[in-house]
Amino acid sequence: MSQHDHDSHDAHGSVSSYVVGFVLSVVLTVIPFWAVMTSAFDRATLFAVIVVTAVVQIFVHLKYFLHLNFTKEGKLDTLSFIFTAIIIVMVVALSIWIIYESVLMMMY
Repeated sequence: MSQHDHDSHDAHGSVSSYVVGFVLSVVLTVIPFWAVMTSAFDRATLFAVIVVTAVVQIFVHLKYFLHLNFTKEGKLDTLSFIFTAIIIVMVVALSIWIIYESVLMMMY
């Protein structure tokens, strides 16, 4: 087996890393679900719990399922992902803004 084959196999993760990612994803899904269903917190705290677990779950998915490497070696992949995310957010946000402004102009 060549060095390239070995490196590309390691870059895709192992079964144990997928299991860890899956377990973390399930836990990070159950926490806000439990918080909403039991009404354990007030609205502001509940919103904070949902947002924090959502952000943590995004990073779990990036690391364990998309294999995005946040170290120096994975800098190019990380920058490519960030650029793509910024472009997608801009397209969606500006589309919503354009539609909203169009509705306002048609009302008056």
